[in-house]
Amino acid sequence: MSKVAVLRTTPETVVEDYGRLMDLAGYREAVPFCAQTCLRINISWHVYMPACSTTPWQMHGVIERLKRDGYDVARDLIAAQNDTVVVSCREGTVRNHLAPVLERYQVPIQYLSEPPTEWVRYEPRGKLLVLDRVFDKTGIQVPKLLIGKNVIHLPTVKTHVFTGTTGAMKNAFGGLLNLNRHWTHSVIHETLVDLLTIQKEIHPGIFAVMDGTFAGDGPGPRCMMPHVKNVILASADQVAIDAVAAKLMGFDPMQIKFIRMAHDLGLGCGDPREIEIAGDRSAANENWHFVGPFQNMTFASRMQHKIYWGPMKKPIEWSLKTVLAPWAYIASVIYHDSFWYPMNAKRMMRQVLESPWGRLFRNWEQLTPDANGYPQVGEQVPDITLTGGKALVRSLGILGTCIAQAPEFVARRRKQVANGNQ
Repeated sequence: MSKVAVLRTTPETVVEDYGRLMDLAGYREAVPFCAQTCLRINISWHVYMPACSTTPWQMHGVIERLKRDGYDVARDLIAAQNDTVVVSCREGTVRNHLAPVLERYQVPIQYLSEPPTEWVRYEPRGKLLVLDRVFDKTGIQVPKLLIGKNVIHLPTVKTHVFTGTTGAMKNAFGGLLNLNRHWTHSVIHETLVDLLTIQKEIHPGIFAVMDGTFAGDGPGPRCMMPHVKNVILASADQVAIDAVAAKLMGFDPMQIKFIRMAHDLGLGCGDPREIEIAGDRSAANENWHFVGPFQNMTFASRMQHKIYWGPMKKPIEWSLKTVLAPWAYIASVIYHDSFWYPMNAKRMMRQVLESPWGRLFRNWEQLTPDANGYPQVGEQVPDITLTGGKALVRSLGILGTCIAQAPEFVARRRKQVANGNQ
């Protein structure tokens, strides 16, 4: 029987709670210490939005447990994250206070969209559902860095406009596929199942530690309503932890396509009735009654659904695989970074930022933890300053970067250079 550990936590005990959580979920059996390990950070936005990205206390708790158990974190641990065409993970690592944690433990980070990352063609041994057809011309490219390493995923509990919910399985999407992974959006559920198949082939151990101190509802993973939930989860079964998180949010996991498909293929357990809960069973039985991502979609998410699954699919989706694709990146940055965040972020975040977790985040770099967690979280409440004109100016910088680094333009420049050298 698959096992998922669930605990309630507080800032005062969060470091020790994460360690106990990992033990309850059997991480030592899942993550062999004889191999190097990659912490797969989740950066869903380069600005701060509670529940959107890996939390600093989540990363702190995981690294501290590894270190206490004798794992050489400075030598054998590496953090990794990949940009999307509209999100800068380098900037997100700083704004989400992850950089100080990595520096404290001397854990290096590799941004997979940047040198020296080498992407190599991978031929899966298992049968795939879609990826071999989506990337039939280029082949499936994965970072050489990740092959042969354990992986510990660090997702958060939240909804997603493409997949309903997102978590451990979706976290591989941001590491195993490069910048042109948007090609898979129309078959996103099948893609997540294929990625789990590949993970089981290339990683000696797979484990997930999910933060639900904040949880996000609505049109995630960016434009969400965050809630304080004080819950953390861990499991060696990527399907099971996503199922338990979905159930907490108030959804039937077996009605979520990627969970059901992975369950039916024997890649993990998606049926909560067949999952063993370790730790706080009362917490695991909560129902948060989230409305989900589809009832109050943003303008951007409605347009994405029409392009990938609706009436605009045939006339427009083809452009996303051509040199015309950057139109979509430009539209996304303008909507999310230039409009939605400066207009809505303060209002959506105000209540949760006044919580102990919000103050812990605001005062993170000035606080000193003890062995259990953070006995003091500070008095200052986070002040979201990246609004109005500041947000607009910053979004223009992101816009310029996403255009310059658009994979279609980069590929064209490489081809021109290659032709010029002949």
